[in-house]
Amino acid sequence: MSRKGKYGSDAELLTALACGATIEGAARKYGISESTVYRRLKDPEFRQRIKDIQADILKRTWGMLTASTPEATRTLLSLLDQSNPATVRLGAARTILEKAMGMREHVEFDERLTAMEQQAPSQAAA
Repeated sequence: MSRKGKYGSDAELLTALACGATIEGAARKYGISESTVYRRLKDPEFRQRIKDIQADILKRTWGMLTASTPEATRTLLSLLDQSNPATVRLGAARTILEKAMGMREHVEFDERLTAMEQQAPSQAAA
């Protein structure tokens, strides 16, 4: 449950801490003592709420990056055009190859992990 009092709710403090504010900075910004922030951080539920906010921020950020991937790929591919200087083309080519190899490794890892997960229930039943 969100605490409300003289200085508002925990929501602001939670968000500030989840976004990387220092204890000192968050305390100063919201007009509370550092000892109050430290006390709140001793509460496992409060710490979990910070982790939940951070997870949500990462999910949203990942979604935004994923949505921009096609445009970023088109940009890299356009840099391969012969009208660009050789150094630009070389940089684009390196980036494309590095990312392609990384994606390949990720896909292969994911396939192996999926296969192991599918085998695990059958091995546990044996």
